[in-house]
Amino acid sequence: MENEKKGKVLSSSYLFKKPWLTVRQDKLQLANGVVIPEYFVLEYPDWVNVLAITKDKKFLMIRQYRHGTQTTNFEFCGGCVDETDASPLEAAQRELLEETGFGGGRWRFNLKLSANPSTSDNWTYNFIAEDVEPIDEQHLDGGEDISCYQLSLDEIKELLRNNEIIQSIHACALWKYLAENKLL
Repeated sequence: MENEKKGKVLSSSYLFKKPWLTVRQDKLQLANGVVIPEYFVLEYPDWVNVLAITKDKKFLMIRQYRHGTQTTNFEFCGGCVDETDASPLEAAQRELLEETGFGGGRWRFNLKLSANPSTSDNWTYNFIAEDVEPIDEQHLDGGEDISCYQLSLDEIKELLRNNEIIQSIHACALWKYLAENKLL
């Protein structure tokens, strides 16, 4: 797309800076000349998540409470790309091991998505890990309370049909995987 229209930042300031949330206020001029005096951007580190499948073809999912929606959901394991991670792939492998105790297998990149390109500046990298197996125990961070599940293909399809995988990036990656592998 050669004729992409971009905005121009006229000024920028930080309103809030914490490790898990930074709010930036920009004064933005659109390509058509319109000036938006207060445009708010949420800055986050990049995220990773893993569609993990065990050697016996079970989908490895976690469940944890999410306070924003006040629900407990089925999700992929995942988290932030840390400054110490050499790549998103390394971060994804670390997160899978920490949150589930599973590792190994064959890994490949699946998707790069934005949760909300209108207001968030980060990317989410999704990886597929096949033939993973338990190699350790969970090593959760102090603020995590995560349960692990191994679900069949039919159980995954049922969760998707019933809108029980509400994390949009996870649902998108699952639908893509199922479609590409003719499993729908």
